[in-house]
Amino acid sequence: MPPKILIVDDEPGIVEMLQSYFAAEYQVLTASSGAEALQKAAANPDLILLDINMPGLDGLSVCRQLRDHLNCPILFLTARIEQSDKIVGFAAGADDYIVKPFDLDELAARVQAHLRREQRRQGKASVRFFGDLTIDYNAREVTVQGQNVPLSKREFEIVALLSLHPGQVFDREHIYEAVWGIDGAGNSDTIMEHIRKIRAKLAACTMHSYIETVWGCGYKWLG
Repeated sequence: MPPKILIVDDEPGIVEMLQSYFAAEYQVLTASSGAEALQKAAANPDLILLDINMPGLDGLSVCRQLRDHLNCPILFLTARIEQSDKIVGFAAGADDYIVKPFDLDELAARVQAHLRREQRRQGKASVRFFGDLTIDYNAREVTVQGQNVPLSKREFEIVALLSLHPGQVFDREHIYEAVWGIDGAGNSDTIMEHIRKIRAKLAACTMHSYIETVWGCGYKWLG
């Protein structure tokens, strides 16, 4: 599956240009405002191109809020280049600055470089251990004391999402959009059934409960 990029800019022409340019190589999500960006970010993009100068909720505010939930690279699109602006942006959680007007090929090269760096970073932690339970994210396998836990594709993706962010609460809508995508044909009610099946399969191998229900909020992984 190709990487997922979220493009956020209040100028329709820029959004259309970038969407057209990147669509051949990436999954592209778009947003025209800060508020919409926060909603689309629930799809768990691999990289975000974020306009810093938007009316209402600006890019800096969006970046600060996203950093509470996402670790993906965030590249600011901006016409400003003052050193003080860069310092503020990096402090907010940005990974890079792209100055308007920009060259599309240079922008694509930076996007690729950040995605490669993120893949290398994630690769170093491709296996995680939670007591007797081991998750191999590259092999897409879950084992308990060497015994394989037979999870379906969707079930593994739910386990991966939760276990990569232990202690963080995800509501059903967030899980559904992250695993099925924002264009999924079903609805978030299916998450309850998938969680039930995951728990049953884990319970056959271990007494430890790894997924906790946070009533009225969602689910979280217990490390």
